[in-house]
Amino acid sequence: MSEDDLWRMLHGTTDMPYGAGRTAALEQLLRRADTGDDRHLAFAVRMQATTGYVYGGEAGKSFVTFSWCLAEFDRDPQPYHQGYAHQLLWHFKYMVNAMLKFPELPLDRTYAVLDDMERRYRDAGHSLQAVHKHRYLVADHVGDAEAAERWYREWLTAPRDDLSDCAGCDPTTQVAHLAHVGRYDEAVALAEPVLAGRLTCTEQPQAILTALLVPYLRTGRGDAARDAHREAYRRLRGNLSDLWDIGDHVEFCTLTGNEARAVEIVERHLDWLDRAPTPAAAMHFAATAAAALRRAAGAGDVTLHRRAAGDRPAGEVSAAALAAELADTATALAARFDARNGTSYQSEWIARRLATGPAGEHLPLSASLRRSSADPARSPQPAAPPAEEPAVPADATADELLDLADECLRTHRRSGLVAALAAYDERFGAAEASPRTAARRLELRAAELTETGPEAARDANRAALAAYRELGDQVRAQVVAGRLGVLLCMSGEDEEGLVLVREAAEFLAAHADARERAAAHDRLALALAHLERWSEALAAADRAAAEAYDDPWLAARAALHRANVLEELDRPDEFRAAAGQARRLAREVGVGELVTAAALAYARAVDDHAETVASCDEALRAAPPGARLPVRVFRARALLAAERAAEAVEDFAEAVTLCVEQGADGDAFLRWELANAYRVAGRPAEAAEVAEEAVLGLDRLGAQAEADRCRHLLVGIYVDLGELEPALALLDLLARNLDGPDNLPHRAQVLEEAGGLLYDADRDALAGQRFAEAATAYRLAEAPVDELRARRREADALFWAGDGPAAVRAVEVCDGLSAVLTGQPEQPPVVTYEVALAAEVAARVLAGVGRTDEALDRLASVPARLRSIEAFGEAARVELLTGETLLHAGRPGEAEPLLREVLGGLPSGSRSAARAAWLLAGALDELGRPDDAAAVRAEHGLTADEED
Repeated sequence: MSEDDLWRMLHGTTDMPYGAGRTAALEQLLRRADTGDDRHLAFAVRMQATTGYVYGGEAGKSFVTFSWCLAEFDRDPQPYHQGYAHQLLWHFKYMVNAMLKFPELPLDRTYAVLDDMERRYRDAGHSLQAVHKHRYLVADHVGDAEAAERWYREWLTAPRDDLSDCAGCDPTTQVAHLAHVGRYDEAVALAEPVLAGRLTCTEQPQAILTALLVPYLRTGRGDAARDAHREAYRRLRGNLSDLWDIGDHVEFCTLTGNEARAVEIVERHLDWLDRAPTPAAAMHFAATAAAALRRAAGAGDVTLHRRAAGDRPAGEVSAAALAAELADTATALAARFDARNGTSYQSEWIARRLATGPAGEHLPLSASLRRSSADPARSPQPAAPPAEEPAVPADATADELLDLADECLRTHRRSGLVAALAAYDERFGAAEASPRTAARRLELRAAELTETGPEAARDANRAALAAYRELGDQVRAQVVAGRLGVLLCMSGEDEEGLVLVREAAEFLAAHADARERAAAHDRLALALAHLERWSEALAAADRAAAEAYDDPWLAARAALHRANVLEELDRPDEFRAAAGQARRLAREVGVGELVTAAALAYARAVDDHAETVASCDEALRAAPPGARLPVRVFRARALLAAERAAEAVEDFAEAVTLCVEQGADGDAFLRWELANAYRVAGRPAEAAEVAEEAVLGLDRLGAQAEADRCRHLLVGIYVDLGELEPALALLDLLARNLDGPDNLPHRAQVLEEAGGLLYDADRDALAGQRFAEAATAYRLAEAPVDELRARRREADALFWAGDGPAAVRAVEVCDGLSAVLTGQPEQPPVVTYEVALAAEVAARVLAGVGRTDEALDRLASVPARLRSIEAFGEAARVELLTGETLLHAGRPGEAEPLLREVLGGLPSGSRSAARAAWLLAGALDELGRPDDAAAVRAEHGLTADEED
């Protein structure tokens, strides 16, 4: 590889994000540079590496490259060194900062570097403003408050120059100082004009927003604190070098009573401790994490997933155990710093971090959780008034109490059922009951236990069944047998359960009154529905609905079950009518759970979005607290479908909160939907936060397919935010995850998507690689049209990357694919389209390598082919390329009429029209008609030297 190639590689690293990839590229380049004789290159690579190490999370390595460059600069000054003199003086600031963060480096050495820095700044005629700042940082680190205040004043009064930190970073440290000494209002006032200005530093605005977290909080600016946390953490979360600042955000979550969010952040970055950028960052993060985990452990059994590292396997670890481990880590590191510094300041500071707890009122931070439903400040949907509960007579007999309980069971008044049975047990439970009374109490006990769990209810029903059989009461025995059969079918004991419920329905149809017959058929419909025998379930539901005329509660329940069966049978008109009837009957009896279920069924049945949402509203008003979750979810989805995404966000967030409060599975899936709603609502920052939470949750559930689909959503969100590197990193991860043969089309899709992002960012060589990988995956998936598209995009990217020979090779591959596709007896429009665009790219490539005649031959028939499939815009674009190629070939006479024709068919004022006019004016100039060229330029608002 030539020295020119190495210099090109060095310049190319500036387009790479800081991190492991950029560091690896620089280290590889450094090894190659050291094998040659180009001292300038070796120096330049090390200068780049120093910055790369600092911002890439490996500050310890920067000491070596900086020292080498400084020694080389002093030992044998060369003309090229002067071009780096300013950057080398700037690197002194990196060194002082970094040396403070490694306890094994003697403090005397830091002071020596500071003295050398001051000498060189003076000799070069620079202000000592940056020197004073770094003397302040050393004094603050060792806990010398008097010296820190003195150097702080020197720093503020010294004039700024081009070696001062930027207009965001200098105020950031000042804000941190003011916050440290309790001058919170001054800190906020200092930061406001900075945030209102234009910040271009890679560390801003996230650094100053992080410094403002506590000042905002202490001055009652809760909304500003929350927004600062969200914005800053989103920018920090992908950078290992920012581990210290991430610890500040963990502590902020603890201070504001957001222990769950603190634990999520700790879990996300826990493995960074194994490769912490500095011991100081590890100490700070470990201390803030330990404080958060102590709070979380005190609230219940919390576990975190820890990735493998070294000899430590991956696995779950309790919050309490991890808190103790991290506290020990932080304390031990603080002791090392104090031993180096000769003070106790760092240990005292870490002790305060470890004791951090909530301060002031709770400040909601999460974009996916609302306040607890128990919080009086939260305003849930107003519930329907509960059904009137019967009074329990003080003088009721045992049988009268059981009659009352039975009536409450029939009319869905559970609290009345429980009260009547409690009264029975209190008054008569110790007395010996008649066999019939005892059997009735067993039967009602089964109903009482339905919310305890299916196993307890099954056992109670079996006991009641045995008691009624012992009495010879076949009607009551079959009623209980039917109930038991439903429970068995619901719990997977299908064979016994269906026999019991079917025999009960047949017996009661012949020997019981209409209400019991209807109830028996309703139970049979339920059992068959659980077994997904929908047609049989509908027949039973029809009989139940027909027999339930004298019991409005049973009629409402039977109508609801019938509607649900019709929904499963995909009979929409009948389902809509049945759901409407169920809703009407449920309203008449006024039972909240029935109204909720029936209104939700009707919401599913109707096609009008407004009617769907209105029915969901009715369901919410009637819903008991435990029944709101499915209604919230369905209402959110309906709102999203109705293009009311902002409202859908609120419902999805409520659903996530309810899911977490109830301990139900699925909050990760709901967060995924919430993230999408945020994105549709135009709130990408919240969408990113929630999607990241969803990915973590789905991974923990082992739902890799869903986690990957959520990652793909997150790619789009990152693109919306302009965060290219996280998007590319996720696409690379998806490509690795989708490595199985069944996933080849999806793997190809994400590789092609990555290529498109790189191409749009003008990183064309890397884009070409991704397109090539995508084409290979499409070939293995036997998708030739997609393969052709990826190959022609590869050729295009390689052309713009300046690699003509590779672009030509890619064109040759496209030619082979095109020949196969056009050789088929039938050619669908998509084939015509892709083959035509491949010819367009081939022409551009061939013209670029001087094969102009071949390029024109390729373009000859392409516009007509594109117009045959109504791709008129693409046809005009190809004709413009033809005109441009003719001009480059020195054939303006042929280009002019073509360009005039194209220009006449393009919308005035469009970019394509401007391009056509520019090309036409150029052709006229070459034809010696400057007045005509000027007229074209004037008509289209172009100047003579304007480039397209």
